Amino acid sequence: MKAILYIFLGGGLGSVLRFLMSNYTQKLWNINSFPMGTFVVNLLGCFLIGLFTSYFMKFDNPLKFLLIAGFCGGFTTFSTFSAENVSLWQSGNYGILALYILLSIIFGIFAVYLGLNLSKN
Repeated sequence: MKAILYIFLGGGLGSVLRFLMSNYTQKLWNINSFPMGTFVVNLLGCFLIGLFTSYFMKFDNPLKFLLIAGFCGGFTTFSTFSAENVSLWQSGNYGILALYILLSIIFGIFAVYLGLNLSKN
């Protein structure tokens, strides 16, 4: 139950920080229509999940739930997607890696499109 509380708190903090950072970054570096805010948040989230995962592989601590699943999960799910892809790469599952990336992108775009069109009716 303690892990769930940590994930809840970290997720809330990560979500708020993502919103603030993304908006600030987009205003600071408004380059045409490139989503710079989301891009920067995703890269930072990927760096942080790598850093936290590396640390907690050495030292098991319940704060891993707050920082990895909670904070990084709330900050950006792209970091989790990227970490899973690195794990597939490291374990030599190249076919699954390619399939996961391809299906995630294609079906993710399709799901957004479908949701947008269903909400019009």
